Amino acid sequence: MAPPVRNPRHAWLDAAMAILSESGPDAVRVETLAAQLGVTRGGFYRQFSGRQELLDAVLDTWEHRSIDEVRQRVEQEGGDTRSKVLKAGKLTFSKELLPLDLAVREWARRDPAVAARLERVDNRRMDYLRDLLGAISDDPRDVEARSMLAFSLVIANHLIAAGHHTGTRADILESATQLILG
Repeated sequence: MAPPVRNPRHAWLDAAMAILSESGPDAVRVETLAAQLGVTRGGFYRQFSGRQELLDAVLDTWEHRSIDEVRQRVEQEGGDTRSKVLKAGKLTFSKELLPLDLAVREWARRDPAVAARLERVDNRRMDYLRDLLGAISDDPRDVEARSMLAFSLVIANHLIAAGHHTGTRADILESATQLILG
């Protein structure tokens, strides 16, 4: 009988994603993770062949959580188009996933392989938005414009620091959402 795994793969991934979210990819180091998890570096090498495999697994996990799990939950909960679009946005840019998403976006600015991954993820997100918003309009150009606006809105909301003259940020987001979703 094999001894129990002290730190399973997901523990390493969760720790790596937390460090990535907070400090960026350069801070994701085997020594740092081992110290955080209270184990030796050897425990890492029982789960991963090296740092690059870990980073690839982090991106795989981010993609799965922010696309597949979000879509599955939205579809399970159901509802009309508006509620599905809102739920997908809230889940995708939740307090758990948003810091990781922003860290990956910053990382992608410096790493072409990560940029390609981000492009794939964003294309999958846009495809889902197009599918959902196709229920509002049968004009492909209108669907594309609404999808782009919706996706831009949820990302930009976390990057724009400006205040608003005619209401709170929540008020303005609601008005923008009404414009996009009709």
